[in-house]
Amino acid sequence: MEKVGWWQRLVELVSRNPLVFIFIFFIIFPFVVPYKALATQIIIWGLFALGYNVCLGYTGMLSFGHAAYFGIGAYTAGIVLIRLWQNIWFSLLCGLLMGGITAFILGYLCIKRRGIYFAMLTLAFAQLLYFVGFQWVDLTGGDNGLRNIPAVPLSIFGLSINIYTPLRFYFFVLVFVASSLLAINRILQSPFGHVLQAVRENDQRAKSCGYETSNVRWMAFVISGAISGLAGGLYALYLHFVGIESLYWTTSGQVVMMTLLGGMGSFIGPFIGAGVFLYIEDTLSVITPNWMIFLGPVFVLCVLFFPAGIWGTIKDLSTRRRK
Repeated sequence: MEKVGWWQRLVELVSRNPLVFIFIFFIIFPFVVPYKALATQIIIWGLFALGYNVCLGYTGMLSFGHAAYFGIGAYTAGIVLIRLWQNIWFSLLCGLLMGGITAFILGYLCIKRRGIYFAMLTLAFAQLLYFVGFQWVDLTGGDNGLRNIPAVPLSIFGLSINIYTPLRFYFFVLVFVASSLLAINRILQSPFGHVLQAVRENDQRAKSCGYETSNVRWMAFVISGAISGLAGGLYALYLHFVGIESLYWTTSGQVVMMTLLGGMGSFIGPFIGAGVFLYIEDTLSVITPNWMIFLGPVFVLCVLFFPAGIWGTIKDLSTRRRK
């Protein structure tokens, strides 16, 4: 057995206590990145990837349509603030609920399919919603997007707080990220979570044990859609704008790439993937508007050399060195 290095001890410690590490890291994070807006984008997209990870990483369902839930959550939060009630909590709750309700409906239509058939159905329905949003100009703004979302102060315990400074908004988003992590952790440790992972490993065996695997997948899909809707709502508050591209298939492709880059089936992987993706985008977009051309080869290389994702590969290397 080789001598255990400090980095292996660190990986083992993080693997045993991922939530503690994530919370500590993200408290420090905005003070070490080049600018705080990038940190905010990373945790919002990381939350989106975390929701998608419930679908792909913990249940084994490859969806190409998660832009639908992210976009609907964003549009819902924005429309509520503009037309109904200027309350941040209510707008985000509506975004979360609409993401979950949409996933509930589309999941019912798609969930009995498997593999590529499921993936293509989710893509088809997401594109249908994109074209509805594109044509419904009175509600969504169409190609111009939903503009002028108001910067509403946060109301809490009778106080009105301006959260729209870079650092304050980062920590505001972090509250929802932490809450989502705790909720998903609780779900995974529950009997339902154990069944969920059993379905991912062997659907037929889980079915032979008496579990209705389609319903289990369906509920996981709804949870995934709800978290994606929450991420979309936060993104709308962050930008004060919702573009129609939030419903487009490229948004689904981005969250798939983030999840695969970071590593499926973990809490840390989605945030690593989001960080790598957005850092590359931020760096290359300054050099060329065609930055996606360069990101493609990077993604291919990562899949070839890090098939378990960045975090999964680090864990595997640490385990091998300890043996």
